[in-house]
Amino acid sequence: MKPSNKRISQVKSTTEAAVQQNRGTADTQAAPSAQEDVRQKKDTKGWLKTLLRFASHCRGRMAIAELFSVLSVFSGLVPYYGVYRIIDAVASAPNDGAVPWDAVLLWTAASAAAYVAKQLLFAVSTINSHISAYTILAQLRASIAKRLTNASVGTAQAKSVGRLKDTVVDRIEQIEVPLAHMIPELSANLLLAVVIAIWIILIDWRLALACLATLPIGLAIMAIGSGDYYKMYGGYLAKQDHVNSVVVEYIKGIRVVKAFNQTTSSYKKFADAVSGFLTYTIEWMKMARVAMAASTSILPTTLFGVVPVGVFLYLAGALTPGEFGLACMLALAVVAPITYSGASFNEMNLIAFAIADARDFLNLPELVQREQEAQVAGSDICFNDVRFSYEEGVEVIHGVSLEIPEGSFVALVGPSGSGKSTLARLAVRHWDVDSGSIAIAGQDIRDMPLFQLSGLVSYVSQSDYLLDGTLRDNVALGKPSAADEEIHRAIEAAGCEEFVSRLEKGWDTPAGEAGHALSGGERQRICIARAILKDAPIVVFDEATAFADPENEARIQKSIAALSQGKTLLVIAHRLSTIVQADVICVVDGGRIAAQGTHAQLLESCPLYKDMWQAHVGAADWAAGSGDRASSIAEGGDAR
Repeated sequence: MKPSNKRISQVKSTTEAAVQQNRGTADTQAAPSAQEDVRQKKDTKGWLKTLLRFASHCRGRMAIAELFSVLSVFSGLVPYYGVYRIIDAVASAPNDGAVPWDAVLLWTAASAAAYVAKQLLFAVSTINSHISAYTILAQLRASIAKRLTNASVGTAQAKSVGRLKDTVVDRIEQIEVPLAHMIPELSANLLLAVVIAIWIILIDWRLALACLATLPIGLAIMAIGSGDYYKMYGGYLAKQDHVNSVVVEYIKGIRVVKAFNQTTSSYKKFADAVSGFLTYTIEWMKMARVAMAASTSILPTTLFGVVPVGVFLYLAGALTPGEFGLACMLALAVVAPITYSGASFNEMNLIAFAIADARDFLNLPELVQREQEAQVAGSDICFNDVRFSYEEGVEVIHGVSLEIPEGSFVALVGPSGSGKSTLARLAVRHWDVDSGSIAIAGQDIRDMPLFQLSGLVSYVSQSDYLLDGTLRDNVALGKPSAADEEIHRAIEAAGCEEFVSRLEKGWDTPAGEAGHALSGGERQRICIARAILKDAPIVVFDEATAFADPENEARIQKSIAALSQGKTLLVIAHRLSTIVQADVICVVDGGRIAAQGTHAQLLESCPLYKDMWQAHVGAADWAAGSGDRASSIAEGGDAR
């Protein structure tokens, strides 16, 4: 049965307070609440392998950074050798006081040149390592975005925006500096420590043993402290995230908090989160930082072993003055690379947790897509024994079968949590069904590339929003190749000119700026203009007027009427007055279709629908303050 041209425009809306009052989350099960992230148990293994996957575009730069870092290390050793030669030259000078200025000046100049070379080489290494780090992180972010694009919409939306922003922007950005410096400097410092150790051994093995006397103690304390540090680091991040989430909740909900006189309890929740974070951080410091500070204070005492042993060997004639001085300098020089290496391992922990967070997005399951377009001739929709669950073992859609003929107007109604919105979102493949199938013109939607399915279906929901760009750009998203005339016709059909003309920049107003000046209903009409421009043969409305004020709802209904002309229309509605003219109304209850028919048929045969209608009438009566108006609605008349 074909719908009349006035099928939407004839339908008027009311304020369905009684039904809307108890509207919960089940009808929007498409986006289950994300559980609070617990990072204490985060799997941080394999983080380096994950990073190296994204280093393919910068391996040359990484090699250059590494090479120049090593050259910088060896250049930095030249001044030590220069001082050694100067001391020996002066010590071996004749007793008449003649100073070998040629040797002194030569090695002073060589040391100065080597120091300058060290800084220049290190600068080249650092530049290339930072470019490499930014390249790796850019690839990492791009891969997360691609994975989100290829994942089901429902799976992507299950990850909170805050969580995504925290990972992709904040946490990944935090590892840029450690990553950039770790690439060349960790290996260079480890190499420096080895070279210095070998050098001291070559001077005298007894000096090497004396130098190492305190190192094991310092390293043992560092290892103990680091163990506690790493153990508690995950907890620190979890506490930090909890504080951030409470702060966001407190700020975003401040109007509700004040309106319901919950300022004290909300502040207490905020204060408790901050206090808990403080307590944990202090305990962390006591357990880990004290030990690590002790280790860094013990490590420089390498000199305490070298000096007495060196004096003894010098007096015994086993060392020259230059060798003794060089050994003392090297004993101090070995501390810095060892300490840096310890700090680098700490930074590795930071990187490991950030990569573990990123893997939560990188490992999202992708929708299987066909490369070739399917042959689709028509716009009828068929649900065939569809079953679906958000969580394994918890089925929410139970064997739904439904025929939606081409050009027909079919509505889904039901209590909150019945599954009607889930069915609509399965139809546009926000998820794949667990079993059964959904077909358009006989073609399973899983056999279509997502871009083809998107071209066949316009999905308009209550939560549609404006993307970055101007208002005109947002409308043009429906058809990027559209001419200005097409865009203008879509804008007129959606009734947007009236309120956009109030804006100083009109359609050139940035969406973010306009968002503060437009109501939710007005923003919704811009989204409808976008759908009109797209001109898809199938239109799915998922409670598109749920939160619109009465004035805007009437205008949105007119926009919907313009959009739906000649289309296959699937409407999920909570205001029953908007769908009384539907060809077929399906009552969804508990994930099943409990009944279907016209408005009049369901009033006679379906107690659930009758109850919903009476609640709707009661809400309209309450809103209007007039029993006559409610009676008019009950008779199927004008609800406004």
